[in-house]
Amino acid sequence: MSSVAVNTLQFYLTPRQWMLVCASMLASVGLITVTSASMDMASIQYGSPFFYAKRHGIYLIAGLVCGALTYQLPLAIWKRSGAILLVVSYCLLILVLVPGVGKEVNGSTRWIHLGFINIQVSELVKVFTLIYVASYLARRAAEVRQSFWGFIKPILVLLVMLCLLLKQPDFGAVVVIMASVFVMIFLAGVRMHHFLLVFLGSASLATAMVMMSEYRMKRILAYVDPWADQFSSGYQLVQSLIAFGRGEWFGVGLGNSIQKLFYLPEAHTDFIFSIVAEEFGFFGNLIVIVTFIALVIIALRIGRRAEQNGLNFNAYLIYGLGFMIGLQAMVNIGVASGLLPTKGLTLPLISYGGSSMIVVCIMLALIMRADFENQLAETEVQRQQKAPRKSKRPVRGAR
Repeated sequence: MSSVAVNTLQFYLTPRQWMLVCASMLASVGLITVTSASMDMASIQYGSPFFYAKRHGIYLIAGLVCGALTYQLPLAIWKRSGAILLVVSYCLLILVLVPGVGKEVNGSTRWIHLGFINIQVSELVKVFTLIYVASYLARRAAEVRQSFWGFIKPILVLLVMLCLLLKQPDFGAVVVIMASVFVMIFLAGVRMHHFLLVFLGSASLATAMVMMSEYRMKRILAYVDPWADQFSSGYQLVQSLIAFGRGEWFGVGLGNSIQKLFYLPEAHTDFIFSIVAEEFGFFGNLIVIVTFIALVIIALRIGRRAEQNGLNFNAYLIYGLGFMIGLQAMVNIGVASGLLPTKGLTLPLISYGGSSMIVVCIMLALIMRADFENQLAETEVQRQQKAPRKSKRPVRGAR
């Protein structure tokens, strides 16, 4: 029995180790698929079939380095820096809109060019916003739960930020940020009627913005019936669905995708899940989806443990980060499979992109750091419970 117990312990992993396993699986799939999806395009554009693959590998290494550095910092430092990071977010969003500073790609000004890499400002803003909101909730939890004003204050603070994001425009970042913020506030214990009032109002406003935007309405119409305009507004979705159909159960094999040969735009970025579907089939897609689900569940369980240990900032931040990763993956997969209207969001750890890769690695490092601090807190509680109590026996010779 003792040998069985030892063997069982050898296979036991902590939540952060399981998260590292899931993240490694997704990153490996990403590196392989980006290489396959981009070789022909890279050969024509840059004369090297591995141009994008090499850059993706460099981004992955940079993400690992940034994640390792982030993991070393106690989350209390991030908690104290919430307001500063909010100011930094505003500065970055203003800076990217300055002519000559922000770089325009496909009609959107979302990047700041730094020579060897383009920084997508909204990726950093996502994390900084969640840190600020988690810090606010940890400090004002009672006010948030008891009064409408305590609930609405962080929403009002973020309104100008949302306007700056829409100015780029980056409607996808707005949706992801606000959905994650609402989840954090909901889990903090806000009163249900306060939450529903603001949430429904925000959803109505978002719907109105879609209705009043011509290009967003075209995406909605293309989503409803992509075949009606398959060579224009519905082109991406049609080509993506063809990729899913060709993949069938087990795929056409690594490197054998046809859709990546300039049929499917953004095959190595926003629509990389379609290439996974074509080359690895239904079961390849299923493995990716299950891995993302496992990643999010692990994150939420870490957040729950933090809340039980009284680490409220850690809990709220991890809730937000875990939900944000899951939501972004769900939207990307939903768009590629035709379940959601087209939206330019990368698939975390898989899509090509420096900013996205580095920021996701930082997010995962924050989640794993929270698990480490959970372990420290639980160990300290156990140590205090086992500590011998001071003896109250009278001193010898005392009267």
